[in-house]
Amino acid sequence: MLRRLDKIRFRGHKRDDFLDLAESPNASDTECGDEIPLKIPRTSPRDSEELRDPAGPGTLIMAAGVQDFNRTEFDRLNEIKGHLEIALLEKHFLQEELRKLREETNAEMLRQELDRERQRRVELEQKVQEVLKARAEEPPAQQPPKGQAQVNNGAERRSQGLCPRVQKWFCEKFGEYVEDFRFQPEESTVETEEPLSARRLTENMRRLKRGAKPVTSFVKNLSALSDWYSVYTSAIAFTVYMNAVWHGWAIPMFLFLAILRLSLNYLIARGWRIQWSIVPEVSEAVEPPKEDLTVSEKFQLVLDVAQKAQNLFGKMADILEKIKNLFMWVQPETTQKLYVALWAAFLASCFFPYRLVGLAVGLYAGIKFFLIDFIFKRCPRLRAKYDTPYIIWKSLPTDPQLKERSSTAVSRRLQTASSRSYVSSAPAGLSKDEDAGRVHGTKKGNFHEIFNLTENERPLAVCENGWRCCLINRDRKMPTDYIRNGVLYVTENYLCFESSKSGSSKRNKVIKLVDITDIQKYKVLSVLPGSGMGIAVSTPSTQKPLVFGAMVHRDEAFETIFGQYLKITAAASGSDS
Repeated sequence: MLRRLDKIRFRGHKRDDFLDLAESPNASDTECGDEIPLKIPRTSPRDSEELRDPAGPGTLIMAAGVQDFNRTEFDRLNEIKGHLEIALLEKHFLQEELRKLREETNAEMLRQELDRERQRRVELEQKVQEVLKARAEEPPAQQPPKGQAQVNNGAERRSQGLCPRVQKWFCEKFGEYVEDFRFQPEESTVETEEPLSARRLTENMRRLKRGAKPVTSFVKNLSALSDWYSVYTSAIAFTVYMNAVWHGWAIPMFLFLAILRLSLNYLIARGWRIQWSIVPEVSEAVEPPKEDLTVSEKFQLVLDVAQKAQNLFGKMADILEKIKNLFMWVQPETTQKLYVALWAAFLASCFFPYRLVGLAVGLYAGIKFFLIDFIFKRCPRLRAKYDTPYIIWKSLPTDPQLKERSSTAVSRRLQTASSRSYVSSAPAGLSKDEDAGRVHGTKKGNFHEIFNLTENERPLAVCENGWRCCLINRDRKMPTDYIRNGVLYVTENYLCFESSKSGSSKRNKVIKLVDITDIQKYKVLSVLPGSGMGIAVSTPSTQKPLVFGAMVHRDEAFETIFGQYLKITAAASGSDS
């Protein structure tokens, strides 16, 4: 063991030649250099006396041998530990230098540039080989006779003196422009996609809001001018605009306004405080971003940003789909109006002078913007009847609305066809009421038999097939009774829930509309985005409201139930009075 330690000890420098870790400066690898002082070995008074011993070098060698002999194994292990610490420090400094060198040199970029240069070199070599092959394949020219050769030599000498000069002058003047028109293959660059991050998503939404702020403020100012928010400002703008259009200065006026806006922006960028706006700007408090967020806070932050992005994308999609459906004749009666208007504008531009057409368009735009829109915004009924652009825009459908219309039309056709076939196959002795009662049934049997109701109670036309949902009864403690999947129906007097589990009719739920004390839209899970997919119904017999959740057509069901509830309560109050 001692021999192995001696070998490890004498492989490198001595322990005293290295910098002591306790005395080493706390610096990085860039600060370490040749200026670091080495540790000077400390000598005790006893060692100095031995060195001054006049006995000669023999005594010194003998003293050194005795000192090495007396050194214990613990001291040698400490010495090896010091060597290992120095080696670890050197390794750390070398890793730092390697990392910095990689960041500075950017080996990937250099490798890509090297590959491009290699590809260009290969292309140039191919072109040179093609030129050499073409020259080798050309046939040798026939030699002319001697007299003619002398004449040709004189002409060639003159041309040789003139052509290089012209060629050189042409290359100096137009060579750079010719090089610009040389076709080169496009380099396909692949953009790296960033991973999903809550902080990055929030920052992008804030950047979008800040970037769209000038546009939104401009639209607000235009709307304020049209609404006569400031009477004096709108009156001055209307007068200036109408005079400019009448004298043919509309385009110069708009150009002058653009130059004025750029000049004001230049002064603002130079530090001037210039604020001019018809609508007073409200400064919103900007919350500083938190550094450390919990998991629930991050989840809620992502949900908020996702909800805003969902609403924004939904509005943009509605606008784009309406414009597309307007030009694609999805609604022919609406597109026909635009078609006739375009033909009228085309014929007017062909037969009337441009000055007259521009004057008419400018006057109509000014009157429409400053006067007609002001009246329509104050009188919604007039706008709904006579504002043609507003009526056209509101009547244009979006793609989801078109899908919903087509699905409802198909379902109505299927229902009418099935009812006709059933009526035709029914026995002749049945009355109309019995026939209608048999038509309105569920998968498990007739409707009135399942819910123990009279035969007159049938589902409304809106919910003949019912709405799929789950009943959440919070008064029950058993998990099997707490949540039930099934179908919800609405009749003239009852709210009926049919459980999907096979068994007795005790699992079904029948609620009188008159007994309902409160009905409202409900959100079962607050962490999910949106307004929820549930309806909460309160009755005197239940301590907690019954919740019909996971309902896809929640809004339609709520409007139907609430409308029938109001109808029943109004009829009940009228009979009592």
